[in-house]
Amino acid sequence: MQFLNQLTALYKKLTWTWNPGSDKEAGDAIVKNVLLHAFPNKVSKGSLSWKYSMYLGTISFVLFVILVVTGLILMFLYVPSVERAYSSVKDLEFVVSFGWLLRSLHRIAAHLMVAVVFLHMVRVFLTGAYKNGKSVGSNRPLNWIIGLGLLLMTLLLSFTGYLLPWDQLAYWAITVGTNIASSAPVVGDKIRFFLLGGNFIDQNALIRFYVLHVFFLPMIVVFLFVWHMWRIRKDGGLAVVDQEALTQKPEKVIPVKSKTYSLLGITNGSSVHVQTTMVNEEENSVASIPNLTRRLWLVTLGTIIVTVILSIIFRAPLEAAANPAVTPNPAKAPWYFLWLQEIVTISTIPLGFVTINGALIGGIILPTVMICLAVWWPYRDPSGINSVGVWFAPERKKQNRIFIIICLFIIIFTIIGTFLRGPYWNFYFPWEAWPTMPVKY
Repeated sequence: MQFLNQLTALYKKLTWTWNPGSDKEAGDAIVKNVLLHAFPNKVSKGSLSWKYSMYLGTISFVLFVILVVTGLILMFLYVPSVERAYSSVKDLEFVVSFGWLLRSLHRIAAHLMVAVVFLHMVRVFLTGAYKNGKSVGSNRPLNWIIGLGLLLMTLLLSFTGYLLPWDQLAYWAITVGTNIASSAPVVGDKIRFFLLGGNFIDQNALIRFYVLHVFFLPMIVVFLFVWHMWRIRKDGGLAVVDQEALTQKPEKVIPVKSKTYSLLGITNGSSVHVQTTMVNEEENSVASIPNLTRRLWLVTLGTIIVTVILSIIFRAPLEAAANPAVTPNPAKAPWYFLWLQEIVTISTIPLGFVTINGALIGGIILPTVMICLAVWWPYRDPSGINSVGVWFAPERKKQNRIFIIICLFIIIFTIIGTFLRGPYWNFYFPWEAWPTMPVKY
């Protein structure tokens, strides 16, 4: 019995920071636990709300951790060479115990991370969270730009990993993607040459994509993520905190007549200190430990469970080995670039002896304009401080509508490119059968 009590006491001594028994212990936990030191001592109740942030940022981070863990294991089993890449992935799928699950987890987490980071950006825009509030020294427009960088790095991470299985799906998806990149004026061919390490998709391209995928891009994502989180702390927390400060009623202070001393002598009236009112933060905030950490653990557990279930239901595909001589019809880019491929098709217009370059318009100019607008918009946004941290603020009605329309076009074009485009990029409804096409050699 004494041994059990000692064991219980030791357990409490080791874990008290995660389950403090008082506000004082909760504050001490922030200081003494290296992991919890990243959290503030107090967090507002609005920041804890599920309906405000939907914890999309946390979900994105958990998915990235899943990718890192599964990726590290896959590195022991994958061989980045054109002769052995496909066979090593095939062994993962059919020989290694639970290798198929490991590969599916990595693939599903990558797809989910692209979608969740995009949704996180949508949430930030629709709540006006890229605008500065009343916090001194805040720079939320900069953090919005950092978030855009994270979205681009997420897309590149998924894109570089797409080639590694070295099957037909991967080979021709990268072919389409790099061909779109090559349509950029002046530097297009140089960009493609840099990505592939040459003029063809071969060993140079595979090893280049592999190194970018497992080292350089993850390091950039980690750096941007740390910077992103640091900026959130510097900006005073989530944008909803500023909205709470605006809507919160200050404590009532009874003015007291007193004498004020100045260089000119003694004057009657209320002192400056008596007139100052303070917002009652105690009623609108709670200790981060365990209120915030408990929710983060729930989100982490839920994300892992959903990812595992989806990985079991939707196993990672593996087509025939890559063959440059066999062209699939249709050849499609990765799904998150299919909206661009759809726009390329629409904007490719023959005019007599001249054809408008759809790859230049839809693949280069349009995305560049969209990125520039996204970077510039926080500094152009005329909405007031009352719209910061508010879902669908009336003052931002026009901006939100335009943004939603753009997002809907991206989603609709992605769906069309994924499910409704068949041979020669012709349109087919889901119930229509594709014609049998001869294989091109």
